[in-house]
Amino acid sequence: MNRMSDNFTAHDTHVVSGLSGRSANHFQYILSSRQSIVCSEPLPEKATLCLFKNVRPNIVQSIRAFRVLDLAQEAAQLGQHFLYASCSDVQTKAELLSTITASFLLPKPESKNYDALYDNLTELIRKAGPQPGFVIVLEGLPATQKFDKEARETLLDVFREAAEFWAKCDVDFRVFFSFALSSSATPAYS
Repeated sequence: MNRMSDNFTAHDTHVVSGLSGRSANHFQYILSSRQSIVCSEPLPEKATLCLFKNVRPNIVQSIRAFRVLDLAQEAAQLGQHFLYASCSDVQTKAELLSTITASFLLPKPESKNYDALYDNLTELIRKAGPQPGFVIVLEGLPATQKFDKEARETLLDVFREAAEFWAKCDVDFRVFFSFALSSSATPAYS
């Protein structure tokens, strides 16, 4: 059994080996291979139906006890967009913005700063038409000297402002995040 993250476990090595060297959204690859993914301790059916029972519709919060696969399934059940970015390999703001841009399929030239990211998460998507809602996971935000607590809070503020924007539009916008604690970085406590 190969441990892929704190959120789910893969029982088939082709899923893990298929992730190496992929520049596409890793979670989409995992979901496409979900026949080989077995979650430890699956949620009871009743709990799956109300995963967001105690989670406000427009919030940015730590992923805590939620598992990525459960969040993706809940988004699908609700008919909402699921956006996932694995950020554990990034070290700087530029790398982080590039990772989020690529993972969310946002226009690359437009996402070189936080203002552009906000515009892409709000106005650009709003102009595309009515939206069913969003469940977003930012997994492994960097905790490095080049991307410290202040930089992380600034990024999360962009998502908080986007949540407020979508709240005014009566569209759910839930963001879940976790921090990476690499062995080379000093752990950042928040």
